Amino acid sequence: MPAGVCGCCGPLRPRYKRLVDNIFPEDPKDGLSKSDMEKLTFYAVSAPEKLDRIGAYLAERLSRDVVRHRYGYVVIAMEALDQLLMACHSQSIKPFVESFLHMVAKLLESREPDLQVLGTNSFVKFANIEEDTPSYHRRYDFFVSQFSAMCHSTHEDPETRTRIRVAGIKGLQGVVRKTVNDELQAIIWEPQHMDKLIPSMLFNMQDSEDLDRAGHPSTPTVVGQDGEENPAALAESCFRELLGRAAYGNMNNAVRPVLVHLDNHHLWDPNEFAVSCFRIIMYSIQAQHSHHVIQQVLNHLDTNNRNTPRVRAGIVQVLLETVAIAAKGSVGPTVLEVFNTLLKHLRMSVDFELGESSRRNSSVSVSSNRGKESEERIVQNAIIQTIGFFGGNLPDYQRAEVMMFIMGKVPVYGTPCHTLDTVKIGHQGTKRIQTMLLSSLIMVTSGFKSKSMAAALPPPFLDPLFSISLMEDSELRQLVLEILHNIIDRHDNRAKLRGIRIIPNVAALKIKREKISKQDVAFMKKHGQQLYRHIYLGSKEEDNVHKNFELLFTTLAILTIELANEEVVIDLIRLAIALQDMALANEENMPMFIRCGIMALVAAYLNFLSQMIANPPFCQHVSKVIELRNLDAPYLLPEHIFRDKCPFPESLDKDDRLLYFQTSDMAECLAGPGYNAERLSIPYVPQVTVLYTVGKILHRCKQSSRDRLTRRKSFVDTISLQVDILSNSLPDKSQLAEEITFETLKKAIDTTGLEEQEREKRRQVMEKFQKAPFEEIAAHCESKANMLHDRLAQIFELTIRPPPSPSGVVSISAGHTQHQSVPVYEMKFPDLCVY
Repeated sequence: MPAGVCGCCGPLRPRYKRLVDNIFPEDPKDGLSKSDMEKLTFYAVSAPEKLDRIGAYLAERLSRDVVRHRYGYVVIAMEALDQLLMACHSQSIKPFVESFLHMVAKLLESREPDLQVLGTNSFVKFANIEEDTPSYHRRYDFFVSQFSAMCHSTHEDPETRTRIRVAGIKGLQGVVRKTVNDELQAIIWEPQHMDKLIPSMLFNMQDSEDLDRAGHPSTPTVVGQDGEENPAALAESCFRELLGRAAYGNMNNAVRPVLVHLDNHHLWDPNEFAVSCFRIIMYSIQAQHSHHVIQQVLNHLDTNNRNTPRVRAGIVQVLLETVAIAAKGSVGPTVLEVFNTLLKHLRMSVDFELGESSRRNSSVSVSSNRGKESEERIVQNAIIQTIGFFGGNLPDYQRAEVMMFIMGKVPVYGTPCHTLDTVKIGHQGTKRIQTMLLSSLIMVTSGFKSKSMAAALPPPFLDPLFSISLMEDSELRQLVLEILHNIIDRHDNRAKLRGIRIIPNVAALKIKREKISKQDVAFMKKHGQQLYRHIYLGSKEEDNVHKNFELLFTTLAILTIELANEEVVIDLIRLAIALQDMALANEENMPMFIRCGIMALVAAYLNFLSQMIANPPFCQHVSKVIELRNLDAPYLLPEHIFRDKCPFPESLDKDDRLLYFQTSDMAECLAGPGYNAERLSIPYVPQVTVLYTVGKILHRCKQSSRDRLTRRKSFVDTISLQVDILSNSLPDKSQLAEEITFETLKKAIDTTGLEEQEREKRRQVMEKFQKAPFEEIAAHCESKANMLHDRLAQIFELTIRPPPSPSGVVSISAGHTQHQSVPVYEMKFPDLCVY
């Protein structure tokens, strides 16, 4: 173009265009002209109304340079835009920002990595500027989509791919900073944006080789060792910042994409990355929002209830990590919801396990079925750990509620209110669920400290627990005893009492104890007989092993330490003597190991008790018996009977009184102030309740036919004896209706001669059931059960029927007596009742 034309037309162009053109040198390598840029900046600040035109003209030049691939001028234009943006903060900058964002979008749309990085850097600078007034019409949908696409870059060159991904993460971080604090930009939390933001960050975090570092709440190292920025660390930093800014109503939209990403990329098995993600979430969000995350994970567990065992186990382990962090702060209203969901999935896991085992015989590959069963065990163990850890971190008042909640889920035979259909899942499934729930109760009660036993062991918790403890399963009885230890042992003495043995010096154990409170005294008066009966009946079960006797000894010792006053000590001695007499009499044909084990239990406990009450004559008597046993009958001591390959005697010599603890000798030792030694002469008899008897019958009826045939003797003996005792203990209908007077009470108390008759009757019943054919025994048991049902129906009828009024009229209709009540105001009361 001729110079004359330039000189003629140049002055006619607007001044802002001339200033803009002057900042571009002839050679782009020379860079931005600083002096001309200062003039353009001064002009823009002096005339802010021209900013929108300056921005539009710069955008026009930049678009033309991008199309012509003159990238040097593109860099100069973006640098000028950045400086103008930083220098101008007036309200007129709004139109200029639109031109700026349009130019950034042009750069991001290009396929050149350098231009994409350049546009991202400019956007990040813009995101750090705090605007005075909000923008009502500006949207960042395009930038969210474009930056997310850059985060998933698959460029061939690894360095270029890393640069693009880092730029994409920075861009998303800029979008978050620009929009998350602006109330008018709450649209960024909508699912369509979160579904792009969250997976983009997780994708880069997942690509890191150091997954362990991502799980710690400390600030990550964004710059690597070689000076290059680390996409994984940068993505984690952005992820933390986003979650830290999440409000109450946005938590669900922020957590849901995480779960979807873990599902789509199969990251639940193995679940290291899933655990690290939720650690980041729990440490980044506000503490009062923790229950939202827990609820989301619980819902996701429900959604995947039919998935593979390893996936479910991975979700439960993530829930464990989530709960572990949330338990330190506020967990909100989801406490019982967590336990309810976990118990439901525990039941489902047991059902799946039993289903696999039932199909094992018809399956082609037995090893694969065993693998599936073991995987279900992984799920169950993960659920138990989660329940225990969560319950163990709750305060005591909430932990007591959780204990009651879990106990209400345990299926108990003989109780009409258990929550599981024991007929549907069968005996094996019921036992498995009982074992799992009791194991979780052990973890929940670990470290539980209650000032009052009545509050720690209320009847709704204690009754079903004892019902389970009397079932014919040694493992269940062990779990019940461990639960009792956790609750009763408030001074952590169990570790000192571990192992059943003759303790030579109890004082050396340095047992911690306090004076028993009035509340605990009242508790023992009310529930002491339940505890004694539990120990008495549990010690004579034929499937007891060494661990059962160890736990029984620990139970007796803890009761002595925590709840024993003078009256309880006498009751415990009576219980020990009753156990010794039961082993000697052997009315139930117990194995020799059980008889010797009971003898060893009594010896170990009385040795402990005699030293705890510090009664020298009592200690001397116990020590004398133990010394004689060491010489003549070592199989009656725990150190010998529980040893491997210990020889058993053919019988126990009842006549050798020196080998056994004598009631009269102990009564003499305890004679004096403090102890009512006369009560030792009253033999201890366990109170067998109707619930216990019915529960035992129902439990035994659930056994398989094979188990019934192999254990026919013990089966029919126990049922016949229990039904016989119960039927005899229930009076006739006429007797129940009999008037209670002083004479009837006197006759009921007078029991002389009844013990011999009862013993002879039991012997006859046992002999009859041992020699009779199986069909006859089964028919007899059925008739006994029907008789029991009729007796219970009679009792309920008498209980439910309303009593007649004092002046009621008796009438007979259809052979039945009816009582017609009289209004209260017409009743005639005796003079002593009127005041």
